[in-house]
Amino acid sequence: MHTSLKRYLTLLSTYLKPQWRNVVLLALALCSGIGLQLLNPQILGHFIDTAVAQGANTTLVKFGLLFIGISIAKQGISVLSTYLDTHVAWTATNQLRSDLVAHCLSLDMHYHKTRSAGEMIERIDGDVNALTNFFSQLVLNLLTSLILLLCILILFFAMSWQEGCAMTIFSGIAFLILMRMRKHAIPIKKKERQITTTFYGFLSERLSGTEDIRANGANNYVLHQFYLLLSEWFPIFRRSQRIGASMGIISLMLFVLGTTLSLSIATILWMQGKLSIGTVYVIFSYTDQLSQPIQQIQEQLQDLQQAEACIQRIEELRETHSALKDGSGRLEGSQARSITFENICFGYSEDQPILHNLSFELAPGHVLGVVGHTGAGKTTLVRLLFRLYDPQAGEIRLDDVALPTLQLRSLRQKIGMVTQDVQLFHASVRDNLTLFNPNIPDTQILHALSTIGLTPWYQSLSEGLDSLIGSAGQGLSAGQAQLLAFARVFLANPSIIILDEASSRLDPATERLVEHAIDTLLQGRTVLIIAHRLSTIQRADEILVLEDGQISEYGSRQILAQDPHSRFHALLQRGQETVEEALTANNDADTREEDKR
Repeated sequence: MHTSLKRYLTLLSTYLKPQWRNVVLLALALCSGIGLQLLNPQILGHFIDTAVAQGANTTLVKFGLLFIGISIAKQGISVLSTYLDTHVAWTATNQLRSDLVAHCLSLDMHYHKTRSAGEMIERIDGDVNALTNFFSQLVLNLLTSLILLLCILILFFAMSWQEGCAMTIFSGIAFLILMRMRKHAIPIKKKERQITTTFYGFLSERLSGTEDIRANGANNYVLHQFYLLLSEWFPIFRRSQRIGASMGIISLMLFVLGTTLSLSIATILWMQGKLSIGTVYVIFSYTDQLSQPIQQIQEQLQDLQQAEACIQRIEELRETHSALKDGSGRLEGSQARSITFENICFGYSEDQPILHNLSFELAPGHVLGVVGHTGAGKTTLVRLLFRLYDPQAGEIRLDDVALPTLQLRSLRQKIGMVTQDVQLFHASVRDNLTLFNPNIPDTQILHALSTIGLTPWYQSLSEGLDSLIGSAGQGLSAGQAQLLAFARVFLANPSIIILDEASSRLDPATERLVEHAIDTLLQGRTVLIIAHRLSTIQRADEILVLEDGQISEYGSRQILAQDPHSRFHALLQRGQETVEEALTANNDADTREEDKR
């Protein structure tokens, strides 16, 4: 389906309207360039006629100086046009990129899980980059080329009606041929953009997984897949290039035929004494210039093909809406909040449920330890609390307020999380701690570092908070990276904190150092601890044992620990360090007991 004219105009008005002054200047510069381009052949024509008629030398000098002056002015206008169209294009495309990034960030996790990082980069940057010429030159160049073509045809009629009729018919035929070819080129251009997106998505994933690929000997497999993608890409690219080259060759042939026709008519008229030799030169010059608007229109039509394919893909992305509907309510204050899960059923796909009728309530300021096998649903529970997904059934509430009624931004600002894997950015220490929030003062940042016990590390930095940290955490140990994550939560001051084995990467000395900081962090807040080691849930008030997406046991930690019939008591009695080992040993014991029966 072709992109309608209305969608073109909407896109242009949205991103060019704020730059209307530069757009007007660009249009004036292009029109001025057309005027000077049409004026110079006239000056040369008069120069030739004056020279043939043996006119005064002073007149010839004036024509020569005027020709040079106009040529210099034309070059100056060309430089100004280049500057303006580059500025307009980059301003418009950067704003479009920003809008697309903001839109993608608002989409639900299911959308992002089904797209690779490379594909998203290509959709946001590759497609938008292809629209650079569309914003800066395409429409204006099409209009100015049409104006130039119209002016040349009018001048042909002014010099000779025969020339005017012949060149008008020639131009009309050329347009029909080029427009016919454009119609067949759009689908292949769209296919080319799609296979390019797939290729870069594949490349991004494989490059990010280079270490695992080499370690597991998968180099040959990856290279084979790379070859298959190139084999699919090449015929589409070749066909696209063939269509583009065909349009170029046809336009060149049309130009040759047009020049031959124009000079033939001019020669006959000159032999009949109806045209001067200077006018014949002017006709030749305008015929030569006639190729410029035809070729430019052909090039712009090629760009329009690419732009149309990209606009369709951008519109498809912008018309994709998140499955999560944002609410209007806000959570005020930083006090601890109650958490309620009521009859929650959820699966990442409807035919494979993860959680089944899960219900529990956590009082404000209490600490809940969540234990269970890998795949039991612990991480899924956290994702639902952040509202990265919505459950298929049931309701989650904070202080008896249903999550869908809250603004996503407000909800997520009130929940802090520290995980085993800390995401660091290639930015300053300050930006990594504040997550690019400029409103947090340095004094508050330094206090958080002091509370966490990172003051000695901070003092070792040559540029303090302005020191750069690499995206992979270069210069930081795993423990230091995790301590920075604790500092982030201190600065965010949330109502609810989730610790996903947050101290698992700390050595014993560092872990003891941060224990006091964790106690300080948890005071006055509701906490969920996803436990992988039994030692990490000693500060929990309540325990929730998950098995196969269902609550196997829920209650006070102290009561469950003292109840010889509880599963949590059995886990503690096993003596293993990790919850996984204890659960496995417990299940094995249950299996043996059943076999005996």
